[in-house]
Amino acid sequence: MTTLKHLGIIADGNRRWAKAQGLPSIEGHKKGLETIKELVGAAAKAGIEYLTFYVFSTENWGRSADEVGYIMKLAETRILKYAEELAQNNARLLVLGAKTKISPTLATVIEKAEKLTAKCTGITVCFCFNYGGEQEIADAAKIAASEGEITPAAIRKHLYHPEVPDIDMVVRTSGEERISGFMLWRSSYAELMFIEKFFPEMGAADIDDILREYESRSRRFGK
Repeated sequence: MTTLKHLGIIADGNRRWAKAQGLPSIEGHKKGLETIKELVGAAAKAGIEYLTFYVFSTENWGRSADEVGYIMKLAETRILKYAEELAQNNARLLVLGAKTKISPTLATVIEKAEKLTAKCTGITVCFCFNYGGEQEIADAAKIAASEGEITPAAIRKHLYHPEVPDIDMVVRTSGEERISGFMLWRSSYAELMFIEKFFPEMGAADIDDILREYESRSRRFGK
């Protein structure tokens, strides 16, 4: 059983993968969904308790209207269906992100998906969707301030889904070596790993590679 409790993956390179295949960018997002399912299965088998994917940032609204519209529609039509699959495997689904900008329909779908899997006790699959690390901290700090106490503990209590623990390892695909605001609070002591392949190229074997790399690290937390 792995000691890696929470793995975060910045799912980067869907569009570049599609371009390399001579396909429209939306095909990269479709393939990315298939990749997510495979990685979740492998992570659950390995004993990872939380697996978080960074799939749509607050900055991604700046992409073309066609691409953003497709991603939103994909989320509306696939999230609940995927939640049903997760529930059958005793896996929980959570969506972390701001509720601004997304449609009321998508907000309702997300709520239904989370409720559907709320009692599942296996791996928790988190999607950072319409998510910004700075925005999460600002939102939490605003609530903490309204309660009269701005401390690390007070802010942590008001993060999106505060029950989700700190990340042990952050993996970014496609050769980019930055975290782009991914879970800034929870990643403060995370191990970092950058891999060259595009996200749609990942598979179950990559989970094994990540675990081996994680176990080779020495985590001291400043001590």
